[in-house]
Amino acid sequence: MDIALTHRLSFKQASLTVLVAFILGTLLSLIQVGVDYASQDASINREVRALLDVSHNPAARIAYNIDAELAQELVVGLLRSPAVIRAEIIDSANVTLAGASRPAADSSLRGLSDFLFGHMRVYEEPLYIEHQPSESLGVLRLDIDTFVFGNDFLRRAGMTLISGFIRSLLLSLILLVLFYGLLTKPLVSLIDVLSRHDPRSPTRLRLPCPPGHERDEIGVLVEVTNRQLSHISVEMEQRREAEDRLTQYLAELENIVAARTAELKAANARLTLSNQELDSARQTALNMAQARATFLANMSHEIRTPLNGLLGMLGLALDGPLNPEQRQQLSIAHDSGKVLVELLNDVLDLSKFESGQLQLETIPFDLATLVEDTANLLSQNAAPAVELTCLISPQLPAQLAGDPTRVRQIVSNLLSNALKFTRLGRVDVRVEAQADGVCISVRDTGIGIAEDALQRIFQPFTQADAGITRQFGGTGLGLALTRKLCEAMNGKLTVSSKPGLGSEFSALLPLPSLAPAAPVEPLRGRVIAQCPASSGLAELLQSWLPHWGLDYRRLDIDASLAGVELDSLISDCPDCLVGLRRHLPDIPVLLVTAYGSFLEADMAKRLAPLRQLARPLGRATLHQALRQALTRQANPAPGAAHSEQPEHYSTRVLLVEDNPVNQLVAKGLLQKLGCQVRSVANGEEALAALQQEAFELVLMDCNMPLMDGYEATRRIRENPRWAGLPIIALTANALPEERERCRLAGMDDYLAKPFHRDEMAAVLERWSQANGNGNGNGA
Repeated sequence: MDIALTHRLSFKQASLTVLVAFILGTLLSLIQVGVDYASQDASINREVRALLDVSHNPAARIAYNIDAELAQELVVGLLRSPAVIRAEIIDSANVTLAGASRPAADSSLRGLSDFLFGHMRVYEEPLYIEHQPSESLGVLRLDIDTFVFGNDFLRRAGMTLISGFIRSLLLSLILLVLFYGLLTKPLVSLIDVLSRHDPRSPTRLRLPCPPGHERDEIGVLVEVTNRQLSHISVEMEQRREAEDRLTQYLAELENIVAARTAELKAANARLTLSNQELDSARQTALNMAQARATFLANMSHEIRTPLNGLLGMLGLALDGPLNPEQRQQLSIAHDSGKVLVELLNDVLDLSKFESGQLQLETIPFDLATLVEDTANLLSQNAAPAVELTCLISPQLPAQLAGDPTRVRQIVSNLLSNALKFTRLGRVDVRVEAQADGVCISVRDTGIGIAEDALQRIFQPFTQADAGITRQFGGTGLGLALTRKLCEAMNGKLTVSSKPGLGSEFSALLPLPSLAPAAPVEPLRGRVIAQCPASSGLAELLQSWLPHWGLDYRRLDIDASLAGVELDSLISDCPDCLVGLRRHLPDIPVLLVTAYGSFLEADMAKRLAPLRQLARPLGRATLHQALRQALTRQANPAPGAAHSEQPEHYSTRVLLVEDNPVNQLVAKGLLQKLGCQVRSVANGEEALAALQQEAFELVLMDCNMPLMDGYEATRRIRENPRWAGLPIIALTANALPEERERCRLAGMDDYLAKPFHRDEMAAVLERWSQANGNGNGNGA
């Protein structure tokens, strides 16, 4: 095997050794040259000084005698020295007695010599008589050319460096030959033997040891290589035997594979049949799921349609003149109908969860207002001895991102559950901001839940025990749906309870904050609250009144107000106000009472100025009432709580509804809201009516004979004349795909049956065109 010279170990070792020797030799030569340079530089001064010493006495006598002829002979004699290029004798009067010069030598090495020793050196020797050294006779001046000395130094230095290089070159040649003979040649012979051997040959290879290397590293390498070659030969023999056995096994395996292939074909045939059966079962399951969804939609429609008529007619009847017994009976029937609607909604929502059809939206909403509105709607369900309080943290963000409908459902279910099982004490709805969202907790002082029933209450159609169902009613769906809604929002629902002491349900929801807590108008004044320290009103006032800038203080209900300085009084105890006006004749009073519990007219008149506020007390209502009371700008009518004026709209509405009962209900609600209504029974009649009259709003039922609401809406949208006409869907189908179907048909909004007066008013508020009597007080 041919290896390039520069790749051989002998060359690498020789080059490395010579490199080290060359570097060391060069350093030594440079040191020697440096010493020689210092010696040569000192010798210049010595030789010139010796020449000056020899010439001093003759030059002094010449200067003393002022003998110009002898002076000339002396300077000419000094020029015989190779280094002197100019000599002068100058007397004491600075007059040159004699002088001689010759040109400096020229050579290619002159520049280097001048760099090392200088171009020329000038020496001056004062002339004097030995017995009168203080009397100067003149100066002997010599100009010395340093090249004479520098040339000798450069020749010696060149010889030193050249001899060192030649020694390094001879050393590298000698080392190269020695290393080749001792290292490279034996290794090359071993490589040659290994390269000519065929590893597949059955003969075993044994490398010969080069003579003279039996005990050094090469000999050890040969021995180790022979040992490895022996092992390789043994392994090769074993491998050949294994290959022979493998060939035999492969032949047997082919026979086995052929048999297995036949079995697999039979198994594949059976698997294909099973897959066909599975596909058939899957298709059957999908058909059943579709049938179930269709059944839910039909059930929703068929149940909601009569419920809409039932609740609508009951609502219209309750607005008419009735005696107390009739009003109580109709109210019970109306509340029972609403329970049926809530039950239907729970069943449909549970079905959505089980079928994976529940979809959540993410929009900005005001959680605090949502909670207060929900609690206000449910306050009529509170027992007379129950104090319902909304405790909103002042640090709660003004805007959150989430699904307000589902959050309202969570609050409504928890609050309804607490009010149902609480007959005495407090029910608190608390909303606080958390690091990763919000916490909505509902705490009550009701009957409580046994520890073994805490997990069972979250199962559908399950309550803590059978006695609760008999005593309080209910289906057991509310808490199950609430937990599923919390989990769908990536939150969690927790509960803690003790029998007889009450329960607390906490919903932790990761709702992102969109806007910080909104600033409110600051108030100024001194406000006294006369209520128990353990009441929800005391906690609410303590949280918000100082936050609004008021000077707030609480007194017990039996505390006297004589001599107390205040600008307004808040109380939840009507009996405490007896005799109030003797001490505080003109102080505005805010009386917080339960839902529907107002003072008699004569009692309210005696306590004027008085404003009655119903529980639960909202922040906006409280702030407005305090602002009016403290500024004396509003004087509420005595004897009744302030209430909103009924909504009134002068909107021309086209009602498209095929069911006569639902038609009467919707028409009655619209007319009570001040609308002008024309009703038709199907889509064809709706198109004809639009051609005849101008309408500002269309309420469109979806399922009708001849032409349904979807097709009628598409026909309306095709006409540019009605491109901006609002069309509101009326449907008893509460499933989410129905809303999307209505939107795709071109409808602007969605109103599910059975609908209430407030829901209808909200739709009119959004879509009607306001006029002089319009939606100023709309919901």
